[in-house]
Amino acid sequence: MAIEVYKILHFMGIFMLFLSIGGLLTTAINMETDARRWRKALAITHGVGLLLILLGGFGMLARLGILWPMPGWVLIKLIIWVMLGGLIALVLQSDLSKILWILVIVLGVIAAYLGTMKPF
Repeated sequence: MAIEVYKILHFMGIFMLFLSIGGLLTTAINMETDARRWRKALAITHGVGLLLILLGGFGMLARLGILWPMPGWVLIKLIIWVMLGGLIALVLQSDLSKILWILVIVLGVIAAYLGTMKPF
């Protein structure tokens, strides 16, 4: 596939991931009974988003000819991916939700910087 297809998959996954984490955080902060109905759909969106990010990211790396050993910026992005994946377990603890809201934004900005600038 063309690199543009992998970019679209990667960004679609990113959008899905942040949409689901935002929805889960909002649910955790509000803890309304109506909002709880969305938890399953948001968790599914989270998982599919993570999969698309991985598929698109590794597809782009292959098209760019980046193989093992991977540069440091790729490894840091993988660590961020694992952290964002694990947040779903913490997100419904209302005492952490407001802190996680900021953490998700910071991790997203760091990942965007690394993917755009490829500093090392």
